[in-house]
Amino acid sequence: MSKRWVVVADNEKTRIYSVEREDGMLHPVVMLAHPEGHARSQDIQADRPGRAFDNIGHGRHGVGSAVDPVEQARIRYVSRIAEYLRAACQAERCNRLLVVAGPHLLGLIRKHLDLPPGVSVTELEKNLGPLDDHEVLAHLRGQI
Repeated sequence: MSKRWVVVADNEKTRIYSVEREDGMLHPVVMLAHPEGHARSQDIQADRPGRAFDNIGHGRHGVGSAVDPVEQARIRYVSRIAEYLRAACQAERCNRLLVVAGPHLLGLIRKHLDLPPGVSVTELEKNLGPLDDHEVLAHLRGQI
């Protein structure tokens, strides 16, 4: 029997629903919040970059990070989503996923999602995160 889940993600939260075959409605499973979703780099990393001495000479320079702090926070958030879905699929709570997110977030989810064999994943590149449950269902009627 097919156990379908719909994952609706944006930068602030991810809502996961189960879809019952009988009624075709979305039933909330969990919401994963991401409070740093609209933070700016300086909000996340308020300190100045560290300083380092040059190997030769007496110069000093700032040391920055290779990845933007906002992107690092987003990657940690997507890793949480992927881990939740992986655990649910391994526990056989779902075997079909519809993942709905904006282009950048969908790409990160795709990159981090490592599901057990036999789990079917469909993607929809659309940002439905700001919509309420009824509006999400209206947008996804033909997809689920």
